[in-house]
Amino acid sequence: MRIAVAGGTGVVGRYVVEELAAAGHEPVVLARSRGVDLVSGAGLDAAMQDVVAVVDVSNRATTSGKKACAFFRTAGRNLLGSGARAGVRHHVALSIVGIDRVDFGYYRGKLVQEDVVTNGPTPWTVLRATQFHELAEQTLDRVPKPFAVVPRMRTQPIAAREVAQHLAQLVVAPAQGRAADLAGPQVEQFVDMARRVLRARHERRLLVPVTLPGATGAAMKGDGLLPTGPGPRGRQTFEEWLAHHGDQ
Repeated sequence: MRIAVAGGTGVVGRYVVEELAAAGHEPVVLARSRGVDLVSGAGLDAAMQDVVAVVDVSNRATTSGKKACAFFRTAGRNLLGSGARAGVRHHVALSIVGIDRVDFGYYRGKLVQEDVVTNGPTPWTVLRATQFHELAEQTLDRVPKPFAVVPRMRTQPIAAREVAQHLAQLVVAPAQGRAADLAGPQVEQFVDMARRVLRARHERRLLVPVTLPGATGAAMKGDGLLPTGPGPRGRQTFEEWLAHHGDQ
């Protein structure tokens, strides 16, 4: 089966590509480094030839709601339009647990993406997952030393590889609409995760926990980003991921 992976060079996307290839499918990476621009649409129709299913794990790293909404609206419409022209039968999009309960700029963009997919022309599945184990390291790497500014947040993190495995299974199954939320095996404090990453990297930085203002910060510190019902759970804990991270 020829399956397009939008954002196939990213944190989750590269694992999706590996999983699909290992299962005998033909993954097609949609990324600017491969000559495909989801926003302008350049190279998209050519890459989508003979594709029968799509996994969208594309991303725009921003906290700006305006930028996030613009990206996910445009990229989503372009991807769905090209898919319809190619005869795609199933469109799977990765989203985030709690985005309808936490008012945060990036999450507003993901809600726009969900709306575009659910009102699009192709049978769809939307999988909401919790934050990845990898997010703590990514957050630290975005902040210049010697500081480490980290939001106070409760999360039930999951390894990106396990998210990719789930997406690879969903895309070859019939479309199911909103799939059950996917989360990791246990709840963590994000500040503590960042502290453990710094310790594992033998890195001395001033860790500065911050609470986002108003209802957004309260929801993040509370249960806003945690799953509210039953669903699939990852097996690898953050501590296990951290111990083997250098081997991955």
